[in-house]
Amino acid sequence: MGGSKQVEFDMETKIIGRTCKALGHPIRIQIMTLLWRRDNRTCGEIVNLIPLAQSTISKHLLELKKANLVNIKNEGKKTIYSVEKDNIQILKKYFSNYLSTIEVEEKNKSTVLTTHNVRGKKHHLKQYNYQFPHKK
Repeated sequence: MGGSKQVEFDMETKIIGRTCKALGHPIRIQIMTLLWRRDNRTCGEIVNLIPLAQSTISKHLLELKKANLVNIKNEGKKTIYSVEKDNIQILKKYFSNYLSTIEVEEKNKSTVLTTHNVRGKKHHLKQYNYQFPHKK
């Protein structure tokens, strides 16, 4: 096989990829959900709510930490976990804005590799002048 092509993605695309990979496990999604509902929980508190071994939960918390989705704070002997909102915000923005307005100039490869090549928020609607049937 020939040499593999190296493609350079923009920072935001890399963060979204890492975040999705970290969230690609039901247990990790459950942990994040618990921390959303009430931030600053210990591993023990999470174990009380998810019936799995502490070692399993710890392993998943470490994966979330590596992906910068949780913060760790030590209080005495306790380790407190909380949501790191920055990468979640990037993901939220990606799903709410970009997927609805993504416009890729396919003639130019570099634009394919950025997730946020958008010229103005709702201009894709104006372009086609959408009529929504349910809005009378």
